[in-house]
Amino acid sequence: MRKPGLAIGALVGAFVTAPLAAVFYLGWRIAGLPFVPFHIFDWTARILPGNVITFGIDSMVKAIRALHVADTSSAAKTAEQTMAIAVFLVAGLVAGAFLFAVLRGLRAGRTILPGIVLGSMAGVAAALVTRSLGREAGVSPVIGDVWTLAAFVVWGAVLGRAYRRLTLDSAVPGEPAAVERVNRRQFIVRLGGAAATVTVVGAVVGALVGSKRRPEVASEKRWSSDHPLPNAGADVKPAPGTRPEFTPLEDHYRIDITTIPPVVDEAKWRLKVGGLVEKPLEWALEQIRGYEPLHQFVTLACISNPLAGSLIGTTRWTGVSFQRILPDLRLKPNATHLKLASVDGFYEVVALETLREDARAMLAYDWDGVPLTTKHGFPLRTYIPDLYGMKQPKWLQSIEAMDHWEPGYWVERGWDKTARMKATSVIDTVSVDMMLSQANRKTLIPVGGIAHAGARGISKVEVRVDGGPWSETRLRSPLSGLTWVIWRYDWPFEPGEHTLAVRCSDGKGALQISGMAPPHPSGASGLHSKSVML
Repeated sequence: MRKPGLAIGALVGAFVTAPLAAVFYLGWRIAGLPFVPFHIFDWTARILPGNVITFGIDSMVKAIRALHVADTSSAAKTAEQTMAIAVFLVAGLVAGAFLFAVLRGLRAGRTILPGIVLGSMAGVAAALVTRSLGREAGVSPVIGDVWTLAAFVVWGAVLGRAYRRLTLDSAVPGEPAAVERVNRRQFIVRLGGAAATVTVVGAVVGALVGSKRRPEVASEKRWSSDHPLPNAGADVKPAPGTRPEFTPLEDHYRIDITTIPPVVDEAKWRLKVGGLVEKPLEWALEQIRGYEPLHQFVTLACISNPLAGSLIGTTRWTGVSFQRILPDLRLKPNATHLKLASVDGFYEVVALETLREDARAMLAYDWDGVPLTTKHGFPLRTYIPDLYGMKQPKWLQSIEAMDHWEPGYWVERGWDKTARMKATSVIDTVSVDMMLSQANRKTLIPVGGIAHAGARGISKVEVRVDGGPWSETRLRSPLSGLTWVIWRYDWPFEPGEHTLAVRCSDGKGALQISGMAPPHPSGASGLHSKSVML
């Protein structure tokens, strides 16, 4: 008598788990049911030590840059989602090996009950994980729990059935010997083929259905479509090849703690205000929109952005200043801080003094004149000037008044307590065109890029060639005091290979940090350079 062992159990576990992932994907796309593989991945990332998460972030960004992928944030999310599915499949592989080992040791195999028990346990655990994340879904939590449990029970039953089918001593006494039996290899091949079919069909159907749901990029008419930028008439023109001064919504970076962005139903959503207040409040989005709006151009950057990385963008924010809403919160005298919490479990604590002193700190509901998209924090997100994105919660759902400071989500995981944006400058382009063969020493080569120092502005940008003296560049008037500055340097042509470097000074004259430092824990620093052959 030979019964299937660990290797076959692992293989069957992977075969059966792949369709399960596809079924969860299909349910999420069609009805907003929990997409369990991603929830498990997000939960795992939440409980891992901060140094492990930091290592994962740094490694991912380095790999993406090594592959010369332009859109780091999209590539990072794709990598996260791929890892989530891989982790789910590995878990299924381990579960299959475990079940087969247990059944082999117990000399069981005539019933699928052990598989159902395993599936039930996995389903309950997965439902608890989803509940713990507190994600708003398209269905009630009870329906989500039932869906998750039912899917795992079926998964476990199929695992149990596969073990019974693979058990070679399952012949029934008295059965005619001529009855054809499918051998173990044939069964596994058929099981793998069926699993692949279900997986592919589920993924394709889910993708087709999902494409008809709410678009990730706002389709409404944007402010920038029929309004000139405030510096449209500036004397300094960007060098050809410089990044857009105003970032299109579809190109703005997205970094957060969720594998997939939470979808919030505006009709059900309320901003809850509690803690040290005279009376708890709940505001609908329309009530927040009822305040006098604040419009401002803002450059936002991620603290994990490497030197000259793409995790930075500029757009027009619309919302309400904290200064206008604070009186209506009716805070108690001993309140000193606000804890801002998001639908995805993210949170940050900000001092009331900061909000009272800076009218630019805001609750934002529009970007570029249209409502925030799902992936960028609909319905509400925060902006605190001069700080990296790790201090700016999206998908805001509650404000709690407190009498003390406590570390926010990323601070607890080892990132900088203040997260103040560092001054940085980047060479976007050395604009060498097809006429270079006719160039002479009177030819000027346009060099350009951006410089940014949070809310402190930029007073000077300098370029040097081959380690020589620093030469001041021309600065284009910025969109606002909160945005990056476009700089341009017309470089006299010199044939040969050259290395150009750039540095900037903030609005107070402080020179950017020249020493190289990685993003963790306080943001990257160093001088950006670019080599060219003329």
